[in-house]
Amino acid sequence: MALWWSRCCCSRAARLGGPWHGLGARDKHPPAARLAATSAPREAGPGRMEISYFPGESLRLSFPKLNSVFWRIVARFHHTTARTHSCGRMVSDEKYKDPFKLGRKDLKNLYEDMKKELWVSTTELKEMCEYYLDGKGKAFRPVIVVLMARACNFHHNKSEEVKASQRSVAVIAEMIHTATLVHDDVIDDANSRRGKLTVNQVWGERKAVLAGDFILSAASLALARIGNTTIVSVLTQVVEDLVRGEFLQLGSKENETERFAHYLEKTFKKTASLIANSCKAVSILACPDPKVHEIAYQYGKNVGIAFQLIDDVLDFTACSSQLGKPTSADLKLGIATGPVLFACQQFPEINAMIMRRFSLPGDVERAHEFVFQSEGVQQTTYLAQRYCHKAIQEISKLRPSPERDALIQLAEIVLSRDK
Repeated sequence: MALWWSRCCCSRAARLGGPWHGLGARDKHPPAARLAATSAPREAGPGRMEISYFPGESLRLSFPKLNSVFWRIVARFHHTTARTHSCGRMVSDEKYKDPFKLGRKDLKNLYEDMKKELWVSTTELKEMCEYYLDGKGKAFRPVIVVLMARACNFHHNKSEEVKASQRSVAVIAEMIHTATLVHDDVIDDANSRRGKLTVNQVWGERKAVLAGDFILSAASLALARIGNTTIVSVLTQVVEDLVRGEFLQLGSKENETERFAHYLEKTFKKTASLIANSCKAVSILACPDPKVHEIAYQYGKNVGIAFQLIDDVLDFTACSSQLGKPTSADLKLGIATGPVLFACQQFPEINAMIMRRFSLPGDVERAHEFVFQSEGVQQTTYLAQRYCHKAIQEISKLRPSPERDALIQLAEIVLSRDK
């Protein structure tokens, strides 16, 4: 099956003016980030640093050099596995299928099944635990999980069925995600979520914490019933990462490069770990091949990081009604995300604000203005594109199937979403 694919020329990046928006006419490539995701910088000659965005890929801090290397990687990927499609959409030679529609056929009654796992006799606790299970969520994580399950099953033995244990992983993943929403809203003292009051605003912080704990405990029981100790180990890593990620978010690094690596590590632990390890879990249930497990994990990791990077962009570019929650929320909480960290390159005065966590009057407004005067939004979008390219490279190693193609399509959806 031939796949047609091009970078998202008519997606979110294009609506922002592309990752090159705001550059002079002589600048034919997007500005490169000079911050590391996976390793500390190493001196590479006067005025340059050698950095690594992805394992095994070291790039020099020279914008034209960095970008020419990147686009050669993309061009080589296009040449070997894809053809360019003029409208920037990834489609197959077969009839195009909506990945969410394809995934949701295995997720009928998802929220009802979650409610069954959360069965309690106390009316108030039941209402709290089911408050976000109103069907208004994107179900992004369980859709990815069941698509990955089908793709790995087909890769291994051309099976087209999702195993009951694999579907259970999808349900558990969404339960863990729901628990984190409840806990995050308490930590952030959030007022709204998905267009309505948060659990902590309706029932109070103490009860909200207990409700989040109860959802996690119910997820743990469902996980134990799968009866596979390897799967238990993989998914309990998610809970550890969530806690460690929350602690990382509470701290700041003085060194600019360390700060960005700190930010991406936090992004992985708080967002991408759940997707990566859930994908790995269903691949383990699909086949015994460690290479397939690594493909599933790397796809989930890279898509998860890209998802959060775009979320951080939307915190600046979307309106509250689109997101269903207040915008500029991270700045108000004293948190510096990708757009702010990139803006520091053009406006070093932001660094002092970051260290004091935007606590002085006017800090939030000034930082917001600096972000829009800089290329922070465009650079963060560009970095998200790179993570999605990596995810596509990984998942393309599997045997072609409609579900594999849908996972490729989902990578573009991550980049083009506006809420």
